[in-house]
Amino acid sequence: MIADTDKLSDFKRGELRGRIADKPGLNRYLRATPAGKLRIDTAKIKAEENLDGKYLLRCSDPHLSAEDIALGYKQLLEVERGWRDMKQIIDLRPVYHRLEERIRAHVVLCWLALLLIRITETTTSDTWPHIRRELDRLHLGTFTGPTGTFQQVTALTKPQRDLLAKLQIPAPKQVVALQPASR
Repeated sequence: MIADTDKLSDFKRGELRGRIADKPGLNRYLRATPAGKLRIDTAKIKAEENLDGKYLLRCSDPHLSAEDIALGYKQLLEVERGWRDMKQIIDLRPVYHRLEERIRAHVVLCWLALLLIRITETTTSDTWPHIRRELDRLHLGTFTGPTGTFQQVTALTKPQRDLLAKLQIPAPKQVVALQPASR
């Protein structure tokens, strides 16, 4: 974006600087010389490269090792991801907690979501993303015609049948609901 900007007028260069300032990802690596020319700040890029792939974690327990702290944070991320997945399944809207009992309830629900995921993973000997992707292919369709309306589940694939069997969940009925047309 700043190639050949040395040829621009100070006003046009200032306009470009303003447009780049609206983009924090770009603006952080841009610098202006004392003469007002735009340059890429290679020192900031180099400093950011030194931090790539590293975590900065803080813990109040001085006796925990760095590995234990990192593992705890990774498990926390999995708990939150599990809860997000479960909220989508039961179709909950975002809730912002301020009260102590609601915060505790949120933590318990996250823990239960993770527990369900772990039980599913150990029972099926498969990963949650793979299980979820496979079961997300199962749909319920509503069909309406001159004789009425009915709801039908898509045909189970072999991997879906195998997952349900391992989890000891009965296969859903092919036709879920029938409503004849009123005469």
